[in-house]
Amino acid sequence: MMRILTLLLVAAAAWGQSGTDAILKIIDPALPVIAVPDMRGSAEAQAHMNTFNEVLWKDLESSGWCKMASKSFYPSQAAQQPSDFKPPLGNPPQRQGPWFTDFSAPPIEAKYLTVGYTAPQNGRLVLYGWLFDVGQTTVESGQVFGKLYFGDISTDGARKIAHEFAADIIKHLGGTSLFGSKVYFTSNRSGAKEIWSMDFDGANQKQITREGFLSNFSAISADGTRMAYTSFPRGNASILMMSLETGRKLPFYNQRASTNASPEFTPDGQRLLFASTLAGVQQIYICNLDGSGIKRIGFSQAVDTEPKVNPKTGNEIIFTSGRSGPPQIYKMNMDGADVVRLTSGAGEAVNPAWHPQGQLIAFSWTGGPDPGSRNIFVMDVATRTLSQPLTSNMGRCENPSFSPDGRHIVFQSTRTGRTQIWSMLANGTGFRQLTTQGSNEEPVWSKY
Repeated sequence: MMRILTLLLVAAAAWGQSGTDAILKIIDPALPVIAVPDMRGSAEAQAHMNTFNEVLWKDLESSGWCKMASKSFYPSQAAQQPSDFKPPLGNPPQRQGPWFTDFSAPPIEAKYLTVGYTAPQNGRLVLYGWLFDVGQTTVESGQVFGKLYFGDISTDGARKIAHEFAADIIKHLGGTSLFGSKVYFTSNRSGAKEIWSMDFDGANQKQITREGFLSNFSAISADGTRMAYTSFPRGNASILMMSLETGRKLPFYNQRASTNASPEFTPDGQRLLFASTLAGVQQIYICNLDGSGIKRIGFSQAVDTEPKVNPKTGNEIIFTSGRSGPPQIYKMNMDGADVVRLTSGAGEAVNPAWHPQGQLIAFSWTGGPDPGSRNIFVMDVATRTLSQPLTSNMGRCENPSFSPDGRHIVFQSTRTGRTQIWSMLANGTGFRQLTTQGSNEEPVWSKY
């Protein structure tokens, strides 16, 4: 399991009908402190440096791999390139110019320091970027890496090189950047509810579907080439399929039923799970990508919906069912066997989502230490251990989805009044609002 997901059993509590459940707390390990002074640009590059500095800072701050040293303690004179560093001389040592101890000593006490500047070159924006370990004693031993980054001389170009520089820093710290990943979501900002996409940090929000009527609950294939979603072209809930490479509709045969909804791709991208009222009460089915070869895999007398396949094994399905009363999270094999309830039975538990490593799930629940409030929780499936609520005092929080690196969760919240998309670290810290226009919901985080 990734380092951020350190599982610590800290207490036990009796919740509803389930008896005693251990509370699972997800905590960060000790993280290195990094100082990130604002960089400057020459000539026309300077016009884009506010964007560059903001993106670099936010990428590192939200990564979960480091702690940011407060800029309020930074010295007024900072190095822009390695040759600017001047080691102290004399006995006692006297400062000659920018040096590592400006950042390694109290009150900053940083482990790492970013250094660099931008300049226009042959019509392109160039970043000269370095990362230094300020615990070292020489410039040569302190340089972790130095690299050139290229982009257009524009806001988008500045964002690109900032993301790429941050990605290399995060890689050195042991992580993988989310740069390049996308969040798909439902928004009403264009009038009807349609599917939109955005970058992991909320930038580049774009409308994907243009149905003119309700479209929601998108699912993205593991390779990022297809999107399935629920829509209402003839009044009934139907599943539509789209190529994300061409933007064109792909054939999908909907069974004659009042509801075909909640699509989910299998990890190999070859089949689709969905919920349908084909047999009367809504149950879970699996079919080929064009809707053929349909097979029922859920058999209950209550509504079953929201199937999600374990991305690591491809052999387990979690889903929401009302078979025991209020909706709860259940698990079963791909053939429908070995059905077990994962949640306690108290409150309402909905919107399950797998962690990429297939050991944890996130879901929305009205139970726990704050009954009635809808919060995001994380559960270890094998042990049934639960986290504390990750979203206390954030309004109604629903539809969690893990990031590709498993260290973040995106979800919808009414914290600001209207429903908006937020992200957070998987331990319930580092909240970040990603949308502001219209009402936005049902986020799904995709690697591509």
